[in-house]
This record gives sequence, structure tokens and C-alpha cells, in this order.
Amino acid sequence: MRVLVDGDRGYVGAVLVPFLQAAGHEVVGLDAGWYDGCDFGPPVTGYEQRTGDVRDARPEDLAGFDAVIHLAAISNDPLGHLNPQATFSVNTDGAVRMARAAKAAGVTRFLFSSSCSLYGAAGDAPVDEGAEFHPVTPYGESKIQAERGLSALADDDFSPTFLRNATAYGSSPRLRADIVVNNLTGTAYTRGEVRLASDGTPWRPLVHVEDIARAFLAALEAPREVVHDRAFNVGRDEDVVQIRTVAEQVSEITGAPVTFAAGAGADTRNYRVDFTRVRAELPAAAPHWTVPDGIRQIWEDVHRFGLTADDFEGPRFVRLHRVSELAGTGALDLENLRTTAVPA
Repeated sequence: MRVLVDGDRGYVGAVLVPFLQAAGHEVVGLDAGWYDGCDFGPPVTGYEQRTGDVRDARPEDLAGFDAVIHLAAISNDPLGHLNPQATFSVNTDGAVRMARAAKAAGVTRFLFSSSCSLYGAAGDAPVDEGAEFHPVTPYGESKIQAERGLSALADDDFSPTFLRNATAYGSSPRLRADIVVNNLTGTAYTRGEVRLASDGTPWRPLVHVEDIARAFLAALEAPREVVHDRAFNVGRDEDVVQIRTVAEQVSEITGAPVTFAAGAGADTRNYRVDFTRVRAELPAAAPHWTVPDGIRQIWEDVHRFGLTADDFEGPRFVRLHRVSELAGTGALDLENLRTTAVPA
């Protein structure tokens, strides 16, 4: 297929694009470019990369594509809190705008990168795709509203699918330090300690970034009737764990002791997720990675590519710091989270 991947130059996109290409698909990227230059190892090249905002999508931009994979988003809870109104503008309005443009252009498949964050404060019982939503952040709420807006567009000619990814981890050419497994492993390397920011008790579903890519490929190639206007939790039951368990695994693999950051307390984001549907109905999406394997991968890559504490904790790998840096230079308007002309 000819596939447009928006958000292709982000953490997931930099892994997904080569994955789709290896499966024989033609990929074109669309990205706002906020994280250009924030590389961890060699950047992904060798395909058409467009720069633009999904909120400006037009049907003529999407003509000739068989599918759109929509990754572009304000990507985590701290960034979502920075400007909730703009978060909804990008994550909800931008997703629906892109879908409407795709539908008008005759694109038949639209794969939306949703999140298990929409389950929010769901408690200790595993939740499936039919569970009620209990978001505790603007990010989680924005994903709920986007799913509803996209579902309203579904018809015989336009088929949206919602991939509710667990919390991602793993190495990527656009590494993120602000997600839990990566953060704990990177801090073990840069600071010599596995530093917990919470008390470690919350439950969190985890999934390797390559397994997210594998799920998108499986949904893209699945029969329409399997994925039409349906949601799939993406992850594996074995990796629904408490954060303190992850910290212990990182400590065992790296040799760094577990510590607690000043003020570490409970985290309201606490949910366990059931992955029965994706396992039964999208068998090609079966995850290949375990959390310990992902920790070892990151540990090997930080030794291979090098990593300093300033880099790991700064704008190169922390999304909130990168956005603040761009705003400080005048390259990004924080009021509406739009790229502006970079000052001379």
C-alpha cells in the first residue's frame, strides 16, 4: 500500500517507518519537525518526508494514498498539561481534520494511535476495550474525544481503527526519556541509580515500541471487517506490572540501586489492561518483546551511542523541555502550539 504516516519523525514513527518499508509498503511522512535533530544514533532516511501541521490537512495532500497512520500528537501527560486547550486542538481537532481530508481524498483506511491513558484511574481490575473511561489528564481525554470524532466518520468507504497503545518503551532513533522504562534505564546509566518519581505502586501496561509498529502493520493488512471502526488494546498481559517491578528489573540488569526522588508519592494514573481482543483477532500483532529484553536493548544502545545526564534530562530527549526550548527561541508559539519562523 501507499501509506502516509503523520508524526513519522517522532519516537514511534522513527521505528514504524522502516517496519512498514520492510513489509513492502511505500511510505510518505508528514511531521511538524519539532524533534528534528534530536537523534539517538543514525536518523531514519530514504523516504519522502513532508513538513506540516495535521491541523492544516487538505484532501489534495492525501490524494493517492491507500491508508493514513495518524501518530502526530502532543505526546504525553506533562506536555498536555502545559496547554490543555492546544492539546485538544492538536490531538482531537487535528486527528479529525486529517481523517476528514483523508476521507474526502478517497483514502479507505485510517489507523489512529490512541492510548491506554484514556482508561486513566481504572483501578486494579483489568479493563478491555468496552470499559468505561476514567481519564485523569488532558492527554487521555483528548484521545477519547478523537476516537469519538473519527468513529462518526466511519462508513462503507472509510474505515477507522483505534490502536490503544500501552505505555511505550524501547530504543528508537528518536528516543524519549520521559516514559518510565526508558527513564529508569537511562538514569541508571547517567546517574548510577534507578530513580523512581512515584512510590512505585501504580499498575501500568507496557509495550515495546517495535511491537506498537507490529500492531499497526497487522491492522493495516487485516481484513476490513476485522478492524472497521474498532478499538484494540496493544500490549501483552505479562507486561501489565507495577512500576516498582520495572525498577527492580532495571536494577537487576544494570546493577544500579533503586532510589526515590524527593517528594515521590502516589500516581493517580493506575490501570491494568486486558489484551484478549488483539491476541485473538490480530494474531500478527503478537508482541515479540518483554520488558527485561527492552531494558537490555536500551542499556546496550546507551553504551553504543553514548548518553550524558544533561542530554538525557534536557530538550534532546524530554518532550516538555524540547517544546519549552523551541518556544524560548521563538520557533514555536506556545499559545496554539504552532511552528513559527525561526528567528535569525
